[in-house]
Amino acid sequence: MRKRKDRKKEILAAAALAAMLLSSGCSRSVLNYQIAECIGTLNQYENNEPVETPKMKAERELKESESEREVQRQKALDEAAALALEYRYDEAIAYLQNSDALADDERLDEAVAQYEEAKSQIYRYEGDIPHFCFTNLVVDPSRAFDGDNYDSTYRNNMITLTEFQNILQTLYDNNYILIDLHDLANETADGKNITMTQNNPEVPKGKKPMVLSIDNLSYASVRNGDGVATALAIDENGMVAAKYTDENGHDLVGAYDVVPVLESFLEEHPDFSYQGARGVISVAGVGGIFGYGVDESADNYEANRKTVQEIAAALKVEGWTFASTGYNYQYLGTLSYNQLDSELSKWQEMSGALLGDCDTLLYPYGSEVDYTTEKGTLLWVDGFRYLIGLWAEGDHLEVNDQYLRQTRKNITGMLLTTSPDCVSSYINVSDILDPARN
Repeated sequence: MRKRKDRKKEILAAAALAAMLLSSGCSRSVLNYQIAECIGTLNQYENNEPVETPKMKAERELKESESEREVQRQKALDEAAALALEYRYDEAIAYLQNSDALADDERLDEAVAQYEEAKSQIYRYEGDIPHFCFTNLVVDPSRAFDGDNYDSTYRNNMITLTEFQNILQTLYDNNYILIDLHDLANETADGKNITMTQNNPEVPKGKKPMVLSIDNLSYASVRNGDGVATALAIDENGMVAAKYTDENGHDLVGAYDVVPVLESFLEEHPDFSYQGARGVISVAGVGGIFGYGVDESADNYEANRKTVQEIAAALKVEGWTFASTGYNYQYLGTLSYNQLDSELSKWQEMSGALLGDCDTLLYPYGSEVDYTTEKGTLLWVDGFRYLIGLWAEGDHLEVNDQYLRQTRKNITGMLLTTSPDCVSSYINVSDILDPARN
């Protein structure tokens, strides 16, 4: 109430001043100046008018409206540009053409022409396609490589977070780009029957496709406090991150394993992924999934299964797909038909039920079945059509009408330190090794 009284006094004083100045023959411009100075609106209105006139109000509202429209136009352009960075040119063009904000704006035609030109540079790749497979990442080598009973597991089976980041950067610099495994085959459905044919994937000019996977993401072979993440989790932004305990015993959730580290890299380099492709995450079941026990003997069994389902759903949104390794993660090629049937059935019942439909099998240890036998038939009867073996040298890919078979390279500490030539066509191992490994 006091402010309103003070304001009223200012206006009355201004009115008195105006009357005095008018009686003395003062010009209107001087009068406006004196009044504006008196009431604190100097230079706020056109010609220092003491109040906003209808004309000034209309002009102000027009400017504000135009400013808001420009914000909407720029937002539409930015959204389309973000789609184009992932090579989603058709989506970017459709977004622009359906934007009311950009109607009659010359930038619409310019952007559409730009994306049409970029789209014309997409081509079908016919060369070899590498498949790189990773396990957990060592975040703190000083605690992981400390000579205890876990040392050899960490040192030989895993690579460090620094090494993984170096590999991603090297592959990116060498023009590799992530594609979805399913881009390597065409599927034609005829009722319940699916016929497969090989597909040469589309990639941008100058790029080379690659597939990425994670082998058995269970966290069963790690110990809390050893400088390695222990589980996946949903962070405060709804994204999939990793649980990690630092050297001071603080529990953290962030980019401490393959999934969130790759996501962080893609935030800076969205052009490393073709149309949102991520990778394949394989899981078993016996040792848990994503760090959570999922069989009846596990503590918090029901809660764990719900957590796994939530994480799996979030991973799918981010673009990840899933693969089976069989429930017990064993040499599938050595199993009898009945043993293999039991292994796959239990996986479908316990793990597949949490992840959803899965058509990919990542062979543990690369132990493949004989596809000419009934065991081979069992795989595609159970819906497994993308079959991933293991081969350190070369990049094998074959597709027949029933399945796609590809080999992967497991990128481990042992491979990097004892067999660097196996990946020398893609990375210079001496450039990516973590000094803390020594």
